Amino acid sequence: MELSKEVGIIEAILFLENDPINIKMISSISDLAENIVEVAIQQIIERGKADNVGVELIEISGGYTFSPKEEFWGILKDHYGKKNEDKLSKAAMETLSIIAYSQPLTKTEVENIRGVSADNMIRMLVKKGFVKEVGKKDVPGKPLLFGTTKDFLKVFRLNSIADLPKLEEQDRDRFELNG
Repeated sequence: MELSKEVGIIEAILFLENDPINIKMISSISDLAENIVEVAIQQIIERGKADNVGVELIEISGGYTFSPKEEFWGILKDHYGKKNEDKLSKAAMETLSIIAYSQPLTKTEVENIRGVSADNMIRMLVKKGFVKEVGKKDVPGKPLLFGTTKDFLKVFRLNSIADLPKLEEQDRDRFELNG
C-alpha cells in the first residue's frame, strides 16, 4: 500500500513533536485512521534503514520519535548531545540501575542494596530527570518511593522498563532487598 502523502503528514507531525507520540495521538492530529498510521509508521521505519538516511524512527515509552542512527551518534554527540555535565559516574549509574530494576523503592532501600548513602546520587538523578518521586511507601514515616522517568527511557532508548537487559541470577540477587 503506497501512502506517500500520509507518510509525509506523519513525518511532519513527528518532526514537530518534542516527545515521543503514540499512534492514537498521531491519528487524532492527522485525521488518519489508526491502521493507516500503523502502516505509514512501518514504512517510515523501513525507509530509515537505508544507508543514506541519518535518522531513524524509534519507539520509546509507548510512542514514536525520530533519533539519529546509533552508528552516527558517536560523531554527533559532542556537538548535539549533552556534554560532560550529563555523563553519569559509576556510582550514579549503579544507583540508577538499582532504581530501574527494583522500582519503586525508597532511598533507604537503595542504600541497603548499594551499601552506601544514596542521598546525593538520587538528588542528582532527579535533577537530571532520570528519576522521580512516584509515591510514598505505606509504612511508618511514609518514605518517598522513586522510579524512573520517560526521559530515562528516551535517553537509554527503551520503549518500557521491560526492555531493560535481562540480569544473570547473581546480578538479580544484588538488586533484591535483604530482609
